[in-house]
Amino acid sequence: MPNPKPNFLSFYKLLCFVLLTDVALVVSKSTIEPCSNSDSCNALLGYTLYTDLKVAEVASLFQVDPISVLTANAIDISYPDVENHILPSQLFVKIPILCSCVDGIRKSVSTHYKTRPQDTLSSIADSIYAGLVSADQIREANSIDDPSVLDVGQNLVVPLPCTCFNGTDNGLPAIYLSYVVKPVDTLAGIAASYSTTITDLMNVNAMGGTSITPGDILAVPLSACASNFPKFASDHGLIVPNGSYAITASHCVQCSCGPGSRNLYCMPASLAVSCSSMQCKSSNLMLGNVTVQQSSAGCNVTSCAYSGYANGTIITSLSSSLQPRCPGPQQFPPLVAPPTYITRDSVFAPAPAPQSDGVTTATVPKTSTVPSTGSLPGFPPAGAPFGSLSNASTLMNSAAALPAALVIYLLAKLISPLSL
Repeated sequence: MPNPKPNFLSFYKLLCFVLLTDVALVVSKSTIEPCSNSDSCNALLGYTLYTDLKVAEVASLFQVDPISVLTANAIDISYPDVENHILPSQLFVKIPILCSCVDGIRKSVSTHYKTRPQDTLSSIADSIYAGLVSADQIREANSIDDPSVLDVGQNLVVPLPCTCFNGTDNGLPAIYLSYVVKPVDTLAGIAASYSTTITDLMNVNAMGGTSITPGDILAVPLSACASNFPKFASDHGLIVPNGSYAITASHCVQCSCGPGSRNLYCMPASLAVSCSSMQCKSSNLMLGNVTVQQSSAGCNVTSCAYSGYANGTIITSLSSSLQPRCPGPQQFPPLVAPPTYITRDSVFAPAPAPQSDGVTTATVPKTSTVPSTGSLPGFPPAGAPFGSLSNASTLMNSAAALPAALVIYLLAKLISPLSL
């Protein structure tokens, strides 16, 4: 009896099907915000360190001020030589960036990367920038015809995701964090970690259900304190996430958003060396000073507030008001020491600020319950932002991503008839 001939056509079809299926599995989604003007806003990136890096090295990857990275994560900047402090691999930090309107959508294009030996577009996207960008997006942004050929020292534009949504969420001040979904994440867990609800995340990201995939990039609204500086101020539009700080006015002014607060409070920064006057005109009050005087009609409050930075000058404003009761002491966000290590659990858990002592347990808010149908729970609240989803594929080698057992099985099916 003749040996049966292997059906190469059937094998070829099966292999192509598996490869195409595998390609579909590595397509991630990101939330995009259409725009039509040239304005910009403050935004945040959720970044996981791919190796041990100094604070200054992390800042250099995104072309931002090292001090701004520290204050965005409520890390104490008074430590000696804190900008050269080495942060541990896999630490999660928030990176403050400027979000612009480019080609009709919100994105940040101020980040550039100089290629090194052994770099590939995939390693730059997936490892160095921790999935915040795809290899395809880098290739398109730099008009690269052959992604397999990169010159050492080549300067690449790295387009990064960001959203503004007018700096509000449900009518309240907010700043948006671009968060890369990790394998152990759930939508409920992300919502709980950032003090929001599943419903809000679904509305912001235009989601039809609660399913998320590792590599997806979500826009996460963080409650914040917004400024009201004039448009001519260089720090116009400054917004600070709740529980963190921001340094402005050439490192002369430090603004904070206290726990549970919506009021931005600014005072002279500890780094201040050579700064313009911070005294309010026609007053002996300095920036951040508040005086109170109780009377039968209420409490007379006089304050010297920060109103922006323009042409090297710190703008201050003196205000007086009669309030029903005198305000209590100013509440400041708690500072953390520069992290030196992380626990295993903190590698994957989304964290509002870097922690060196583990992970806090969060519960899902009761308002986060989603119907079992997975449909969008009702209509979005008034003022809730709406994003849209886009697919961002990676240049992953599909054959390399196939499970080893499946490859062995297919080869065995091909070879076994030949050995009979």
